[in-house]
Amino acid sequence: MAKDAPIQFKGTSLKIIQTQLRTTDLAALHAALAELTGNSPDFFENELAVLDFSHAETLSDDPDWSAICKLLRGSGLHAIATRSLPEELASSANAAGLPTVGPDALGRSTARPKVAEAPVAPAPAAEPAPVVAAPPPEPAPRTVTLDKPLRSGQRFYAKGGDLVVTAMISAGAEVIADGNIHIYAPLRGRALAGASGDKTARIFTTCLEAELVSVAGIYRTFEAGVPAELARQPATVGLTEDGGESRLTVAALALR
Repeated sequence: MAKDAPIQFKGTSLKIIQTQLRTTDLAALHAALAELTGNSPDFFENELAVLDFSHAETLSDDPDWSAICKLLRGSGLHAIATRSLPEELASSANAAGLPTVGPDALGRSTARPKVAEAPVAPAPAAEPAPVVAAPPPEPAPRTVTLDKPLRSGQRFYAKGGDLVVTAMISAGAEVIADGNIHIYAPLRGRALAGASGDKTARIFTTCLEAELVSVAGIYRTFEAGVPAELARQPATVGLTEDGGESRLTVAALALR
């Protein structure tokens, strides 16, 4: 294709958030999203999302896909496709501009390209064998440090890496990271790790007094306060697999 052609196609690598929805009920989604994001219009900073219904529990016969997309856009998340929908719902989603993607669409290949071995031809003894350069190492995840207290209404986001916090997170404040979150101070607000869908991410804190904790979009609130055995104690938060379903686990963390 000519370089000056009016349309060209090039490969690219896009960051897409896997958004697991357990229902298509608009009111339930609105309440959950408001609790998780605080109705912040730039919470996801215009990220792209695939709506994953593999763990859905209640699906209406005629979902309002336009309203669901509009609701997500209100927090800066743009739905571009769906997966794991029943055939009839997948058809209606496709008609609304949300095509279906397969189970491998969100997978990440870990295989490295192989270097083809050419036939070895006789060569003079003094001539060294050709050296194949090793592929460059992948960049290490970025770690961001927050060393100032976060006040009520403030939010701090460590995009693309881990977050280390050495000051108090006040009630009504929020820390977010695409990777792990380490808090060496009281956590009295909200902490959301694995914000881009990393289910291996974890939250660590030396003093748990949180309002909400979340890993990869699965969250738990403490409206009645943190359980007595964990309150103001070192704790860790992560996901465990239970019958193929991810569950959020909050456990004491032994520091001595």
